[in-house]
Order: sequence, then structure tokens, then C-alpha cells
Amino acid sequence: MSTLANQLVVVEREEVARGIRLLLAQPLITERGDPVAFEVVRRRKEPLAKWFDYTCGWSLVVEPRRGYARLLKVRPTADASRPALRPRAGRAPFDRRRYVLLCVTAAELTSVPMTTIGLLADRVVQAMAADPALAPFDTTSRRERMAFVDVLKLLESYGVLAVVDGLTESFVDTAEAKVLYRVDVTLLMRLPAAPVGPSRLALPAQEVPARFEELLAELMRERRYGTPPPATHPAQPEHLADAADAADAAYAGDTAFTAHPAQLAAGDEAFVVSDTRRNLWLRHSVLRRLFDDPVLYREDLTDDELAYLASPTGRQILRRAVEQAGLVLEERAEGYLLVDPDAVATDSTFPDDSSTARVAALLLLEGIADTPGGATPEQLAEAASALLRRFPRWAKAYQATEGAHRLADDAVAVLRDFGLARAIGDRVVPRPAAHRYRVAHTSTTTATATTEEGGPL
Repeated sequence: MSTLANQLVVVEREEVARGIRLLLAQPLITERGDPVAFEVVRRRKEPLAKWFDYTCGWSLVVEPRRGYARLLKVRPTADASRPALRPRAGRAPFDRRRYVLLCVTAAELTSVPMTTIGLLADRVVQAMAADPALAPFDTTSRRERMAFVDVLKLLESYGVLAVVDGLTESFVDTAEAKVLYRVDVTLLMRLPAAPVGPSRLALPAQEVPARFEELLAELMRERRYGTPPPATHPAQPEHLADAADAADAAYAGDTAFTAHPAQLAAGDEAFVVSDTRRNLWLRHSVLRRLFDDPVLYREDLTDDELAYLASPTGRQILRRAVEQAGLVLEERAEGYLLVDPDAVATDSTFPDDSSTARVAALLLLEGIADTPGGATPEQLAEAASALLRRFPRWAKAYQATEGAHRLADDAVAVLRDFGLARAIGDRVVPRPAAHRYRVAHTSTTTATATTEEGGPL
């Protein structure tokens, strides 16, 4: 092979690795928002799509002419650690009202290529008034208009809305604001990552609260891993839910049918899964969590998943996937952790001084680790109160009554999201990765300094 050919192979490998890490951090990349990243993904879309499908079972859609790339991440369970954020100062997470407005607004945008903020607000008002399960949308309320603006700014950041004339923020001050939008309906339709569309689960509104968890699980059902057979029929392909399941079964070579793979994790032995689908699910379930979560602990894996990782095939696939992504694998007795030397593959870091809660989380972590049996809510609140007294000009949003309790709760939420702590009963206990952040003690008795640090993960 010529030198030029070797260089081209190296460049492609490096660009594919960078594309993987970019998409892990930003599942939606638009040409307008990040032209450099989009060009990398556009140029290497085929190997990227193959890598994500084989490694994690995720679909990658790249539309060069429309200027976006969408990685459809799917998780077996709901995860609240990455909420939508308000674009204004503070970037607080979306509340329930904003999520409701987001869903209704998105539904109203599916049929309009162009609209104004006033017309869109009127459509949302009418839609919510027609649904008895939703509270009315009142455009005369400044609070409601602020929530609506947060939703529109989020859709702007996704590239679904493009401002042609005016400023979205002007709607906060007056409902008579004039703003013209261009709507990318195709991109809007690509935003949901659920394998099953909500419209396929339509049922009377009064039944939703009682069956919410069931409906949520059904939205995330992935047919490629199999479907539980009807209880009244033998487990044969002709009794699958629909033709799509039958096609998947033929592709996978199934002859006996079985359980949805999520039942494997729950230890449900009522059904049996073919080896092909079982191995596919094990690969995807483990590698999804490894590439999407801060830490993957062995204690959080099922016996089947642990056995898969311990097998020669599983270890080979794991190491090859990590290498192809340009990441570094840290393997310890307690679990696995991926490190990106270039800090491209993550949308959130720890330690990080970007928010008060994250600073407090780092400061409280040592106390949690040093408390036998874990820290109680009262101990955490007292530690947070001590921080507020020590730094009276810091964390002004938490200086009010009950501020110490809120600061402690927010800090613990950060630690949970990063896999550094968890709740056992009424106590918060550190997880192994927390030892990476313990205070180091340095002595300088000689010309060289030694640092006591280390610990698992």
C-alpha cells in the first residue's frame, strides 16, 4: 500500500473516531449550529452509521441537503439526568409546564412551514383548551409567556425554528410581539427517539395516569430484540404482534420465540430468547451504558451482562469499539470508565464550576466519603449551611430560608448523575468512582514531593 493510501486510512480512522465522540456528546448536530462537526459527520456518515448500529443498536440519520445529523439514542429506562435546559441565564431545567408546552407546540408546528409567534401562540391556546387533561395556556400571563419563549428558544437551538424577522424574547414583554419563523418540519419529526410512536398507543386520557409506566415502557420497546408472544398461543413466529416482528425474526434466524430482552434484565424466565437476539441485546445493552453513562459499575449489571463482558468475544468487541472511538478504557474491579483525552465525547464534566450545585457537590463529596455508613439529609444540610456561612457572597440563590437543604439536594443530584453517590435508605453513600476526587495530602520533606492519592476507578 502506498504512503498516500496509508495516510488516507489514518485520516479516515481519526475522523470516524472524532465523529463518534461528537455524536455521543451532541446527538443532534446541525450545519448552522456547528459546521465543522457537521462536515466531519457528513463526510464519514456510512462508517459512523455502521459503528453505532453494530455497537449500540442506535440509528444515525444524516441529511446533507437539510444540514443535520441525528443520532437516535435509545435507553431501556427513562433517564432524567439530561433534562432540557432553559436558554436564559442560569439554564435551569425545564419544569413540567414547559415540557407540556414543548409537546403541544411541536404538534402544532408539524403542519406549518411558516408561522408567526402570535399565530403559533393562538394555536397552542386552542389546542390546550380542547384537551381537558391540560391546563389552559394564558398569553396574558408574563410567566406563561416566559415559559413559551423558553420552548421556542429550545426549538431554535435544535434548528427546527429559524427566525426570519424579529426577536423571540420580545414575546416576554408583550403578547403583541411580531416574530416570523421558518419551520423545518422534517427535522422536527426526527427529534423523537422513541422506537414506537406515541400515536400507536392512543387510549382514553383517563386511563393514562394509571398506565403511565406501562405506556412509557411500550414506547421504548425495540422489536429487533424480540416480542413476548401472546399468552394464549405457543411461542411461534406466526403469533408475533405484526409483520415487522416477523421480518425481524426471519432476519435474526429465530425459530423459537421468546421474551422482550428487557425481561432478561429483570430475571424473568417465563420466556426464552434465541441466542442470536440474546447476544445482540447483551452487546447493545452493555455498550450503550458504557458509552452513554459516566461510569459502568459491575454491581449494576446482570449476571448475563457480566458473563458477556467476561467472554473472549465480549471483551474483544468492547476493546475494539473503544479503540475505534478514540477513547481510553479504564477497567477496575468495580467497573468500567471511558476517558476522552480530548474532552469531545461529553456534554457535561465534573469537577466543573459552571453551576453552584456542581461546586457544592465537589465540596460535599469528601464529607460524604468520610462519614461511616453515609451521610444523612440533616448532615448534608448542615454541611451546606456551613458553606453558605463561610462564603456569604456565594450561591446567592441558596441564601434564603431552606436554601441549605435545596443546595444539598441539588449537589446530591449532581453526584448521582455522575455515578459518584447513591441513596441507600435515608443516607447518601459514595460509590467507588468518588475516590478519584478525594483530597490529596502532599509532603515536601525532601526535594521531591509525594502525593497520597488513588483508590478504585
